[in-house]
Amino acid sequence: MTKKIKAIWAQDQMGLIGRDGQLPWRIPEELAHFKSTTMGQAILMGRVTFDGMGQRVLPGRISLILTRDKSYRVDHPDVLVFHSVEDVLDWYQNQERELFIIGGREVFCVFEDYLDELIVSKIQGIFEGDVYFPTEFSWESFKLLEELEQETTTTPFTISKYRRIT
Repeated sequence: MTKKIKAIWAQDQMGLIGRDGQLPWRIPEELAHFKSTTMGQAILMGRVTFDGMGQRVLPGRISLILTRDKSYRVDHPDVLVFHSVEDVLDWYQNQERELFIIGGREVFCVFEDYLDELIVSKIQGIFEGDVYFPTEFSWESFKLLEELEQETTTTPFTISKYRRIT
């Protein structure tokens, strides 16, 4: 199996992905999907996303933090801090894990050209928040492979999987 760089995120019907550095909803089944998909792999996020998670390190994964702040440090063996896309890509090439880009908005933008696959949880609803998935994202570079409707105890969602075609 060839390792890949994938983006994984959840968004509402308007493209909303965040509120005050956190998810605008609480859907246990969507969180379980995220966990099972990323377990054992590497996840990359921006500093604001990591801080919005309360700097909580997700178990069973290597967390990569991308920040411009050269003094930013995290003292945890499963967290690596990077200051450039190039440094992240060098790290990725020299290890065996897949890399999941998990946000936020700016990180999705700077990694768009490197993405092999997309995994989008489309939440059926409109929520309040302050961060949206980038409208300038080149969806025409990706082909929809499958959509899986998910029943939940709270808010239903659909998992859409895409692969790069160009």
